[in-house]
Amino acid sequence: MLTLVAFIVALGLLIAIHEYGHYRVAVACGVKVLRFSIGMGKPLLRWTRSGSDTEFVIAVLPLGGYVRMLDEREGAVPADQLHQAFNRQPLRKRAAIVAAGPLANLLLAVALYSVVNWVGVEQPKAIVSAPETGSLARAAGLQGGEWIQSVQLGQAPAQAVESFEDLRWQLTQAALNAQDIRLFWRDTRSGRQGEGVLKLADLGSAALDQSMLTAIGITAPWTPPVVGEVMANMPAARAGLQAGDVVQTVNGQPVVDGAQLRSLIRNAAQNPPVAQAWVVERQSRLQALEVVPELATTEQGQIGRIGAYIGGMPAMVTVRKGALDGVVAGMVRTWDVSVLSLQMMGKMLVGEASLKNLSGPLTIADYAGKSASLGWIQYVLFLALISVSLGVLNLLPLPVLDGGHLMYYLWEGVTGHPVNDVWMERLQRVGISLLLVMMSIALFNDISRIWG
Repeated sequence: MLTLVAFIVALGLLIAIHEYGHYRVAVACGVKVLRFSIGMGKPLLRWTRSGSDTEFVIAVLPLGGYVRMLDEREGAVPADQLHQAFNRQPLRKRAAIVAAGPLANLLLAVALYSVVNWVGVEQPKAIVSAPETGSLARAAGLQGGEWIQSVQLGQAPAQAVESFEDLRWQLTQAALNAQDIRLFWRDTRSGRQGEGVLKLADLGSAALDQSMLTAIGITAPWTPPVVGEVMANMPAARAGLQAGDVVQTVNGQPVVDGAQLRSLIRNAAQNPPVAQAWVVERQSRLQALEVVPELATTEQGQIGRIGAYIGGMPAMVTVRKGALDGVVAGMVRTWDVSVLSLQMMGKMLVGEASLKNLSGPLTIADYAGKSASLGWIQYVLFLALISVSLGVLNLLPLPVLDGGHLMYYLWEGVTGHPVNDVWMERLQRVGISLLLVMMSIALFNDISRIWG
């Protein structure tokens, strides 16, 4: 139920803002708006406001909306209202009305990001877990437990890293641009300063998908290698492990953090099971234990498990900004997400990124529910991200989208005459076909993620 409600609220808000952008600018330009609809199909609710000829509608299908304006191309227009018809407006006004919808979504994203910046959000500190052997992070000298304090791209000045989420964001941008990135850190155990270069240019096109951070080797923040709740009649309980035990070594290998310990347990999948020699710290004293992980079959294959929660909470930091800085940061984040979205679309178009990155309504609904369950701040961040995506998508030069209409107006501005009806019809068909292909791929990806 939470997923459904969060999804409907998200769609309703984002569609309403998008259509309100068209509506508000149309009214400001002197165009008569006949209907403002949130949703498509049969109207569920309809009303008019005093002093306005516009009919406001909430329709049965929430996957879209529209603003219907007075237009001679859609029917006869009384002579005394011709000056209010959309098609009679100067090019600059028509372009402004069309562009206002996507821009309204982008402005909403700026506002939402700004609110989160002002309120502040708790995020894991940028202390990295132990990277896998063979990863770029291990090659750069990271062992786990390093606090990444700043990063540098090329010859640009180093930028401070606010949190682990900020670090992942900067790594993603650098990877998509095939840029190496220099990390500056302080080892949380020894206190020593260090630096190293992540060779992101070596990732290649194959890494531009969901496995990108895995290939880089920075997937999760550092957590202490502590044992949590121990389940009865499982290998951990039989070995004598207790909640609160801090694991020091496994088979003589020092354990740096919880992620590394979980990896050591999962990789112990053998038949018959093989014992591991653990050394744990309990009440300031070291104890040697023999742990025999059992074999378990999962969707990822066969793994080892011991029947205990592994890893404590990561160190957290509050990321909060002042009034002006919060707005500036919101604008920067909106711009960065927009550029990143366009880059990813371009990579997918030329085959340098997997089409599995396309998401449809089922995935959006799933993330809406998950973000809402984590609190209002995470839900607001989700809304901001989807609002940017909606704005960018509608600005693409596909004939059926706002960007396609802007493309027509660009042609009209350059040549002095509009696109003729024959070409308009052809382009509309191409645009609808491309959009249907994109929607089909996104829906297939949704089904594969959820039920695959």
